[in-house]
Amino acid sequence: MYSALVLAPFFCVLLLNMFFRGVMKKLAFGLALLLSLTQIVFAIFPQTYNWAKFTYIFSNFFKFDFVADNISRVLLLCIGIVLSVTVILARGMIKEEERRFNFINLLLIVLAGLNGVVLVKDIFSLYVFLEIAGVGSFILIAFDKDMLAFEGAFKYIALSAVASIMILISIALLLLFSGGTSFSQINVALKYSAYGPLVMVAMGAFLCGIFIKSGLMPFHGWLPDAYSAAPAPVSVLLAGVVTKTVGVYALIRIAISVFGLYQPVQNALMLIGAFSIIFAALAALGQSDFKRMLSFSSISQVGYIILGFGCGTTLGIAGALFHLFNHAIFKSLLFVNAATVESQTGTRDMEKLGGLTARMPVTGLTSVLASLSTAGIPPLAGFWSKLIIIIALWLSGNYIYAVIAVLGSVLTLAYFLSLQRNVFFGKLREGFSSIKEGPLYFTIPAVLLAVITVGVGIAFPYILNTFILPVSNIFGG
Repeated sequence: MYSALVLAPFFCVLLLNMFFRGVMKKLAFGLALLLSLTQIVFAIFPQTYNWAKFTYIFSNFFKFDFVADNISRVLLLCIGIVLSVTVILARGMIKEEERRFNFINLLLIVLAGLNGVVLVKDIFSLYVFLEIAGVGSFILIAFDKDMLAFEGAFKYIALSAVASIMILISIALLLLFSGGTSFSQINVALKYSAYGPLVMVAMGAFLCGIFIKSGLMPFHGWLPDAYSAAPAPVSVLLAGVVTKTVGVYALIRIAISVFGLYQPVQNALMLIGAFSIIFAALAALGQSDFKRMLSFSSISQVGYIILGFGCGTTLGIAGALFHLFNHAIFKSLLFVNAATVESQTGTRDMEKLGGLTARMPVTGLTSVLASLSTAGIPPLAGFWSKLIIIIALWLSGNYIYAVIAVLGSVLTLAYFLSLQRNVFFGKLREGFSSIKEGPLYFTIPAVLLAVITVGVGIAFPYILNTFILPVSNIFGG
């Protein structure tokens, strides 16, 4: 059943390019949107429907050993939601049918790679799907073929290559140590052996490689340029799910299923997470480019996920996963709004903007909601996940890290208040009196993401009782 989530996008690419190309160009958008919406339904209702009936060909003719627990389903849900938004944006923003068709093909390849990362059970397969998603993302960053896009893509692929080498070194060392590459086999070998120099080098190499792919400080050299130079739909995809899947999820999965939250690993995670929270937030304060500020904000918010997870308690891990979902939603919304502002005004320079809410009320309102959720203002979704992380840090005795998390939220509120004041509040700047709200392919995704952000915040008591407190639901199948 799970193999369909990986193989279906590949089969769709073949189908789109093998027969009746003229017709398939017109069907590509609908096919990609159908796949992403189906994935959302599957992630929310994995047991409600008899999915085997719909995936018969994949289940019976293609035998792949994929598995999904509740951590995987959180990521599958995030991927489905963000991919749907990306497809809708691409449909409206990419006017030429041929370019849009090529974009959808690349998007489907990235979808297969991301789903593969989430569903595999061995460390080498994880690496293979990381590379599939990474190569597709690199091409998408450079999709517009301008100099800034090429620069961002080059930095991404160069540093990603370094990360891949480190991960391969780690895999080779773990293979020598355990005699296999499956998560369970390596984990068993580590349990019955001392953590010698070979294992420590493998851990260090893997962590450094994943930190690069996550864009965490001080391994973030590629991320601000790639996020800001990429086409708007690609920025949404990268910030929403790509770095979270190939970086954060891979880190969580290996730390839990392979290394078993070894204490030195926890210490490294908390240190890098705290460093990213503060210094990325300070960097965001100094930005005047809308998308570049959001890029540094993403680094800071991913720091919260890593900090909560590094805490090592069940509450900390639950908060980290909850914040991962929330961040996928509100950061995608902010990048959608950045795309709307740039499309309607022709600039992302916040010093040249102002008072846009008067002409773009939907964009202004949804941006406020996303900004407040990111800063952790109640009752929005981001407040609850940050609160859980801070409580988990405090209860586990990590008082300094808890204070850092609170300070990070204050800095987050500061730079988002600056963004709102410079872009949406105040007097409308000259030359913008004739602008209008963005088209439906901007406003529909923005409204839907805002509804999720508000709805999850309001429904927190239900989510707390059915998802966060029963920790077995997070780790169970």
